[in-house]
Amino acid sequence: MLRKLFPHPWLSAALLVTWFLLVNHVMLGSLVLASILAVLIPIVIAAFWPSSVPIRNFPAILEFGAVVLWDIIVANFVVARLVLFMPNDRMQPAWITVPLDLTVPEGIVVLSATITLTPGTVTAEMSADGRALLVHALHAPDPDAVRDEIKTRYEARLKRIFG
Repeated sequence: MLRKLFPHPWLSAALLVTWFLLVNHVMLGSLVLASILAVLIPIVIAAFWPSSVPIRNFPAILEFGAVVLWDIIVANFVVARLVLFMPNDRMQPAWITVPLDLTVPEGIVVLSATITLTPGTVTAEMSADGRALLVHALHAPDPDAVRDEIKTRYEARLKRIFG
């Protein structure tokens, strides 16, 4: 019974927290509406998302979140410096193929979203076989270093989270 009401309990919890972060105040009406959404949305999408995400290491999620948040903050300053002070003719944009060791679809989605959220990089495409991402970097004098950084900072941590 409880599994039918909460097919994706982590999603329900995330929706509840996100709602309160968006409304920025706690009131009874907000709690009721957030609870309704936290129950109904996972039930509605359960048919499209039949299994739970295989999260293996919860502390690694916190570590990954901290690393991504730090990288986003630092990348904002780096991109601002590049855009404001580097002449266009010295900019070295690059298309980088990042081979994937991750096989869990949710992990690949989180990796591609993380790359796109980090200023200066964007995930453009996934290969047809799902084994590589095509990433565009605003300034990559050493594309191999960018690829290696994505694999060590993000993909390795996601492999610990998703198994």
